[in-house]
Amino acid sequence: MKNIRILAATMMLAVILAVSASAQTRPGTTTAAARPAATPAATSNAPLPDTKIAFIDTGAFSDEKEGIARYVNAMKALQNEFEPRQKELDTMQNRIKALADEISKLNSGSAVVDPKTIQAKNDEGERLQRDLKYKKEQADADFQKRYNDVISPISQDIGKALDQFAQARGITMILDISKLAPAILSVNPGMDVTKAFVTEYNSSHPATASTGTR
Repeated sequence: MKNIRILAATMMLAVILAVSASAQTRPGTTTAAARPAATPAATSNAPLPDTKIAFIDTGAFSDEKEGIARYVNAMKALQNEFEPRQKELDTMQNRIKALADEISKLNSGSAVVDPKTIQAKNDEGERLQRDLKYKKEQADADFQKRYNDVISPISQDIGKALDQFAQARGITMILDISKLAPAILSVNPGMDVTKAFVTEYNSSHPATASTGTR
C-alpha cells in the first residue's frame, strides 16, 4: 500500500509491543556510607520465573493480502479521502517547477526578453509557493486529525488484542522484529507469531468499509 505523501514523515502504526504477563519486583539495595560491607547473602533457591519471548512483524500488518484487514481498509479509505487534496498539491508543485524552467530558459536564451515577463513569472511562482506551503500545512494538520480519529482506535485495539494473544499463550514478551532486525543475528522461526496473530485478529475483528469519513 502506497504511503500517503501529504505527511512530512511517514505515519506508522502505533501498537503496544512489550507485553508482560506478570510484574516482577526488583529488590532494592541501600548501603550506608559508614557501614561495613555486608556478608554476601547465600544463593537463593527460589525458582526463576518462566519466560517466553516471541517476535512479531508489525510491518506485515499493512500488507494488502495478508495483513490486518481493518487497518488496511482504514488506511485505504483515509488515502482516498485525501487524494483530491494531494492531487491539488501535486498540480501546484508541477506548476512551480514549470515556471522555474521557463524563467531559466528566458534568462539563458539569446533573444531579448522583456524584464516584465520574467518578473511576472517570478511573482506567480512566489505566490504559488506561499499557497502551496499554506495548503500543505493545512492538509498535514487535517490528515493528522483524521488519522487520530480513524487509525488510532484501531491501533489501540490491536494492542489490546496482542496483549490478550500473549497472555493466552503464556508469552511474557513480544518484540517487534521489524525494528530489531539489524541487531538480531539468529532467530528460531518458530518464535515468529505474526501470521498466527493476524489470522486470529482478522477472525475475531472482521473488516468493515466504514472509517468514520465525513
